[in-house]
Amino acid sequence: MTQTVSDWWKTVSLYTDQTGANVSRNLLIAGEYSDHKYSHGTHLTRLSVQQVIANGVKTAPFPVDHKNGIYLILTSVDVTMQDFCRAVCGFHYFTFPSLVGYTLPYAWIGNSGKQCPEVCAYPFALPGYMSGGGLAALKPPNNDVGIDGMISVIGHELAELSSNPLINAWYAGEDPTAPTEIGDLCEGLYGTGGGGGYTGQVMRDRSGKTFNMYGKNGRKFLVQWIWSPVLKACAGPNAMD
Repeated sequence: MTQTVSDWWKTVSLYTDQTGANVSRNLLIAGEYSDHKYSHGTHLTRLSVQQVIANGVKTAPFPVDHKNGIYLILTSVDVTMQDFCRAVCGFHYFTFPSLVGYTLPYAWIGNSGKQCPEVCAYPFALPGYMSGGGLAALKPPNNDVGIDGMISVIGHELAELSSNPLINAWYAGEDPTAPTEIGDLCEGLYGTGGGGGYTGQVMRDRSGKTFNMYGKNGRKFLVQWIWSPVLKACAGPNAMD
């Protein structure tokens, strides 16, 4: 059976918002904005990234959507971020009206290709403690360790942003200031049987590139599994069969 990105997203759509409505099965890219001039430099903080968003929503050719909009900030390989590589590969939160003018759910994801691929682009790069035990890094489906690692983190953050947009919806644990969310519970799992440093069963094409789902026009991606509220376990496309 062919696994697709939409199959993977079906798990996210099992979650509901405060009105009881399920998360939408469809995501629409409403617009894009590129800050090629590095308006806030090449080092960002959790606070300064909100100023990047403020600049974007004032300049970009798309409206502010208070009801259904979510905002992604993707930074290039030469941009550093507070806590990047040490504590986070991506994160999500919401903007402060005092800085942006609105309360908007957003997520930041960085390209770790030259900074810490062994931390944030796993399993396309392995930390030292794993590489000596006979394990080998997987071949990225799009031939770019940084970007392919980034794609999985984007999926992770999109899933959590949709199921817990304002840090007051679904999370595990008792501390809302440090929630364990639907991506956190399944970190490092990409297929059936995964765990303990093993990614699980994934597909390989003829050139050895690894993936677990197809996107538009046959594009291939390897994206981590997420927590299913129905199965009470980590789930991916083939777990929904």
